[in-house]
Amino acid sequence: MPEIEEVLPKYLQISSYIRDLIQRGELAPGAEVPSERELAASWKVARPTAAKALNTLRQQGLVQSRRGSGTYVTDTDAVTDTSASARLREPPRYGTRYAEHESATIVSAEIVSGPEEVTAALELPDGTSVIERKRLLTTESGAARIATSWFPGRFATAAELLLRTEPIPGGVADYVARTTGFEVAHARDRVSARLASTQERRLLDVPRPAAVLVYHLTLHAADNSPLQFDELVYPPGHWTFQQEYSLGS
Repeated sequence: MPEIEEVLPKYLQISSYIRDLIQRGELAPGAEVPSERELAASWKVARPTAAKALNTLRQQGLVQSRRGSGTYVTDTDAVTDTSASARLREPPRYGTRYAEHESATIVSAEIVSGPEEVTAALELPDGTSVIERKRLLTTESGAARIATSWFPGRFATAAELLLRTEPIPGGVADYVARTTGFEVAHARDRVSARLASTQERRLLDVPRPAAVLVYHLTLHAADNSPLQFDELVYPPGHWTFQQEYSLGS
């Protein structure tokens, strides 16, 4: 039986349309994207809906806003990695970029004393300072997940954008590789469940107590040194992993 596809919200229809123009080359790097006012008029939607569509594209690293000027397609010529434009047309190989149906708020980006689990994963001494970036990813129906990434504190000098509460064009993993020179060679992940912390209950708007699904991802360089440790926290009732397989003989 064919599946029934839900109609995408208007803001996702708009962002998907613009993304397709970018991927086909009809909107070249550096080209100006229609403004909120223009999108609202041409799509017959409210300005906040148009703004949400542009914000979705910003979260995906496809466009950048210039204060007092407008919104423009990310200029990959400014990136030293010659394969950057190709990566914009491809799905991420690892880590987490935001899905089309999600918008993201960067809750914090700061240097903190690394929790024991984090320093262990990054193979650092207990209490070592690490960079922490925490995001809340939401859908039309509410909070979908909390995504937190930790990096060795020594990355702060070369990769200073990690400490800003704004999206990083092209994705965090590619940015870290460009600025630090460390390429991700392999990843290791694991899944567990636990009770939500006080902050997680507040961000995900779930009652106390509430069980959450926790996904951990560690990214390693070719020499097996850990570069990044991610934790994704999913609220109850949120489908995270799904696969189909045959049970025939």
